[in-house]
Amino acid sequence: MITLTDFLNAYNIPLNNENYKIHLAVESSSNPLHAFFQGTFEDWQADQKNKNFECEHVVSFIHLGDKKWLFAGVHKVLNVRANGKRFTYKTELLPNQDAIYGKAIIYYERKSRNSYRWGHTIDEACFLGELLPQRMTVQQYPGHNNVRISYNVLATIIKQNEPSWKGALANIKGIYLITDLSCGKHYVGKADGQDGIWHRWTSYAKNGHGDNVELKKVLNKLGKSHMSNFHFSLLEIADFRTDDDKINERESHWKEILGSRIFGYNGN
Repeated sequence: MITLTDFLNAYNIPLNNENYKIHLAVESSSNPLHAFFQGTFEDWQADQKNKNFECEHVVSFIHLGDKKWLFAGVHKVLNVRANGKRFTYKTELLPNQDAIYGKAIIYYERKSRNSYRWGHTIDEACFLGELLPQRMTVQQYPGHNNVRISYNVLATIIKQNEPSWKGALANIKGIYLITDLSCGKHYVGKADGQDGIWHRWTSYAKNGHGDNVELKKVLNKLGKSHMSNFHFSLLEIADFRTDDDKINERESHWKEILGSRIFGYNGN
């Protein structure tokens, strides 16, 4: 197996073994993988609660699940400035990484909660798992039972016309759920037209509300940035042979179950 050090050396990215850290980027108040898909991971990483990058280089891994991590580059630390109670780092991506940045999948079993590890303490436990032919843009469709994405990720999926998502969602009718994570309120919706869930979710990707009256009110009151609190999931799916009356019936069922008329964003 190829260790992290051997892997980087093969691409002419030498590191001072005593002066670099591995950043194990995991979801906290926001998701680093989503930031990577949107091209803002460097900004996401630059904002730190503590002086976590007092070193020469930072090797960034983004958690994909289980023991898998996406290689998000080796960054040279240039400086740091205090920003209130937080710290903002200025870094630059080292050269020679186009062939591996966002393409290399690293296997590492995280055994502690520490997200900032001195490289020499764990680099021999980090192995190259696979090298993708193209930079990861969005995750492949995870299956109908595992769909849970933020508005920001949905917008990226729709913008990129991601084939695995479009292929799956354009071929099903069904009932979906939008959850406002800022307050826990739900909106239950249905998709029964051409291109199914994909077509309906495309309308949300454009403006955040999909022309729903109650969601429009929320965004008019709190601003368009509030749509980043919306998360999308599937409650129930059906094929295109399913009668529309049945879809309507199941939509009403889920509204009752989740109380979205009384406590959420469903106005009827």
